[in-house]
Amino acid sequence: MAEFECRLKKYRLLKGLTQEQLAALAGVRRETIMRLEKAQYNPSLKLAIDISRAVETPVEEIFIFPE
Repeated sequence: MAEFECRLKKYRLLKGLTQEQLAALAGVRRETIMRLEKAQYNPSLKLAIDISRAVETPVEEIFIFPE
């Protein structure tokens, strides 16, 4: 799995969402959001887009993959 930086927590907090609320918006479990925020889980494209829409932030601002 490729190493990446995840800024999800920053954008989730800016929107005033809990992990549970974001999970409900994205259609996943809270544990998935927790693992994403710790960069322990590489999201599918669909999940990344769903999260991006939920926090109203471009995908490439949330998930940073080194060149």
